[in-house]
Amino acid sequence: MLFNSLDFAIFLPVVFLLYWFVFAKNLRGQNLLIVVASYIFYGWWDWRFLGLIIFSSACDYSIGFLLGQKRAQSQRKLLLAISLILNLGLLGFFKYFNFFIDNFASAFSFFGNPIASNSLDIILPVGISFYTFQTLSYTIDVYRGKLEPTKNLISFFAFVSFFPQLVAGPIERASHLVPQFFAERRFEYHLAVNGCRQILWGLVKKVVIADQCAIYANSIFNNSSDYSGSTLVMGALFFTFQIYGDFSGYSDIAIGTSRLFGFDLQQNFATPYFSRDIAEFWRRWHISLSTWFRDYLYIPLGGSRGGRWMQVRNTFIIFVVSGFWHGANWTFIFWGFLNAIYFLPLLLAGRNRRHIDVVADQKILPNFREAINMLVTFSLTVFAWIFFRAENLKHAFSYIQGIFTMDLIKMPGVRPSDLLLMVALFLIVEWAGRRQRFALESFLIKKPKAVRWAFYLSLALLILIYSNEAPQEFIYFQF
Repeated sequence: MLFNSLDFAIFLPVVFLLYWFVFAKNLRGQNLLIVVASYIFYGWWDWRFLGLIIFSSACDYSIGFLLGQKRAQSQRKLLLAISLILNLGLLGFFKYFNFFIDNFASAFSFFGNPIASNSLDIILPVGISFYTFQTLSYTIDVYRGKLEPTKNLISFFAFVSFFPQLVAGPIERASHLVPQFFAERRFEYHLAVNGCRQILWGLVKKVVIADQCAIYANSIFNNSSDYSGSTLVMGALFFTFQIYGDFSGYSDIAIGTSRLFGFDLQQNFATPYFSRDIAEFWRRWHISLSTWFRDYLYIPLGGSRGGRWMQVRNTFIIFVVSGFWHGANWTFIFWGFLNAIYFLPLLLAGRNRRHIDVVADQKILPNFREAINMLVTFSLTVFAWIFFRAENLKHAFSYIQGIFTMDLIKMPGVRPSDLLLMVALFLIVEWAGRRQRFALESFLIKKPKAVRWAFYLSLALLILIYSNEAPQEFIYFQF
């Protein structure tokens, strides 16, 4: 089920009314409703893969329970290994089986020993990368002693399948989300209003920005050999705003929806395109994944505790694995590798923790140096997104080659004025709300109610105007 669909517009109010009016004083009933609603939400896409979520949930619930019973370190390590093998094995099969088979066959062919590759027609379950990492956080934290294993089956199944963030995050830590299923929840009007504002802004990002940018980005990338260098630059820019509007829009809707049910999810984006260096960008982009890799991969590898060589090695591992997490294509791996190259000078100079605060925190506009730093960082990010969007590495390099031609200085052949205006207005609102958890959290909050409602209704009208008859899927569903 898509957030930007009529189905969800009906589904959400029904679940909301049942949750607060039928099960308001029944915590177990609320959690059971969340499980049922989540399975309906996910099964709307393909009910056959519900068995996969149920299997993963049952396995990690059982392993967590056993970890709470065992004291011998060898037994605990074995249980953790079983969880890792089961979860990563399922993820690897559905997401990477054909990638490894095809590349294995290509390697033999390269050395003059061609073999036939037998790829399987495997359907990638929506959200498997997200809920796999979420359940792994549970077993790892229980193993480390940071979280007591839950004995409540319904609460644990609700944690794994929680529908707002089930298929595209944020990837919640068990230590943060699981306890919320045991706490009594009361409806709070101001939190619900705040959630609705975040849902509204998320839909603007998805429908008005991302889906409209996708029209031009897809056309230019799919026919890149037909366009001038300046138009190819526009294509990369359109994709840059498409992926941000799409993914951060999903996160906003997920977080806002969770707030309607009394849950607090972590912030997943913090205006990353206003970053002053690549290190800051990665602290602000897909925060839940970046911190997951930091805590469960980077730090166990030694983090920054060793010498320079270990720091460099761990940095490249974390970025390449992050790229590979996104998909079974060399383009994603190269995208991760390229970001590691970007990050390396900051690491070696000890400047990767320089920009912790919000840009121009006490000012309306950035100073000249901040503006230049943001422009350079944004340009590097746009360049890297070309590899992320391209069909393969050959396409990416030919796309880049097409940019650096004599017609780069010509006016782009594609420059939709209405969309460019929408993006400009979008950036203004994002800049004004850069200090908040989402742009509309306090935007116009001190203005008269009539002004605020006029603004909200204008956004709702834009969503209706730009909505398609067939709602567009979110990009990260494929990851």
